[in-house]
Amino acid sequence: MYKSNDLIFRTTTSLIAFILLGFSIYLLFAGHNSPGGGFIGGLMTSSAIVLMYMAYGAGVLEKILPINYRMLVPVGLLLAVGTGLGSFLFQQPFLSHTYDYFQFPIFGELELATAMLFDFGVYFTVLGVTVTIILTIAEDR
Repeated sequence: MYKSNDLIFRTTTSLIAFILLGFSIYLLFAGHNSPGGGFIGGLMTSSAIVLMYMAYGAGVLEKILPINYRMLVPVGLLLAVGTGLGSFLFQQPFLSHTYDYFQFPIFGELELATAMLFDFGVYFTVLGVTVTIILTIAEDR
C-alpha cells in the first residue's frame, strides 16, 4: 500500500497559513478606510483553514479549532444587521456609521468606527458559509 510523504506540504502549510491569517486580519481591520474588509478577510481566513484541513486532516484540525462554522453564519448576520439597526437608536438612516478617536495605552490614538462592527459581521458570515460549503463538498463521497 502506498503512503504519501506529505512532510513538505505540512511544513509549508504552517508557514503559508500563518501568513494568510495575518494578512486576512490586516485586510479586515483596514477595510473601512482602504481596500479590504470583512468579505475578503473572511475569504482569506477560510482559505487558510481549508489549507490546514487538507494538510492535517479533519480529525487534527477539529481538535485544534473546535469551531462550529455553521453557527458563525447567524452570529455574523445578527452582528451585521444589528449594526444597521443600531443607527435607528440615534434617529439616523439604516446603516449610518460614525467614528471617533480613542487613546489606548500601547497603541496610542486609534480611530474606531461602527463600520468595523459591520465588517466583523460580514467576516463571520463569509467565513462560516465558505468553510461549511467546502467541508460539506469534501465529505461527500
